[in-house]
Amino acid sequence: MATTTIDSMVQRKLIEILRILHENHEPIGARLIADRMNARGYPIGERGVRYHLRILDERGLTSRQGYDGRVITEIGINELSNALVGDRLGFIITKIEKLIYDTTFDLKTGQGSVITNTSIIDKDDLDRTIEILRGVVNDGFPISPHIKIIEEGTITPDIKIPQGKVGIATMCSITIDGILMKNGIPVNTKYGGILEVKGKKPVRFEDLIVYTGTTIDPMRIFISRKMTRVLDAVKTGSGILLANLREIPESAVAGAEDVLDDIVAMRIGGIAEIGKPGRPVLNAPVDTGRVGIVAYAGVNGMAAVEEKGIRVDTNPISTIVEFRELKKLE
Repeated sequence: MATTTIDSMVQRKLIEILRILHENHEPIGARLIADRMNARGYPIGERGVRYHLRILDERGLTSRQGYDGRVITEIGINELSNALVGDRLGFIITKIEKLIYDTTFDLKTGQGSVITNTSIIDKDDLDRTIEILRGVVNDGFPISPHIKIIEEGTITPDIKIPQGKVGIATMCSITIDGILMKNGIPVNTKYGGILEVKGKKPVRFEDLIVYTGTTIDPMRIFISRKMTRVLDAVKTGSGILLANLREIPESAVAGAEDVLDDIVAMRIGGIAEIGKPGRPVLNAPVDTGRVGIVAYAGVNGMAAVEEKGIRVDTNPISTIVEFRELKKLE
């Protein structure tokens, strides 16, 4: 897509239309696309959508399917994967805020949507990977045992599983933020970091990345730099785990603790530490009048798989999945 001939706002709308088509997996018409664009903050009418679809058709990025509407083409999927890194990813906090808003999990019914990470491995490594995950989940730290196997060729809203590969969706700890928000507790997802543990107790953050200042998820950065020692932590109680920190208002702590107790009991996520008002928690600074809550990252299990020498492509904070689609590792 030639960015030099299309202004930036048109470009953003084109990319967003491609996203919508990619997420839908079936033909969709201009009216429904316009509704979804408006819901995402892009003011546009049905006529405007048709104009943008003509541009996409001309470039082979979309294809008309009779009266049913448009679908994204293979060329369009590739374009979506590569185009406008700044717009596609933006600061990672933008994606986090959207997924938090889309989280609908209800602690009372045990139903609703949750946020997942998506990791891709070779099919031949699946059995060994499940064995490693089971060990981390059952013998290690409070990391959610709920996963979903995604077969080769499957197209998720943000990832296509290639032939010969298999995807594994794991519970993302940012689901905690979504559940807190759903229960009326304001949340500021602040840091991703690597957390030193000793005697199975969290000691301090060794490194932190602010979510508002990066276009790449911090967990992906730490995993790619091989900075974790999850297997050591599981085996000896001491090592380096991935974790993140969110802030809530001091006045909301009592209500948040009740919600967090339910989250831990249902094994949706694991809490490492709840701080004191305005005080650093595990060496991470916290704003005045707010309390920091540190949670173990859901991708720790897949980091352990990579530590075992299995090639893994992990995409943290990937997408929304209905909780009923996840199966519990026994």
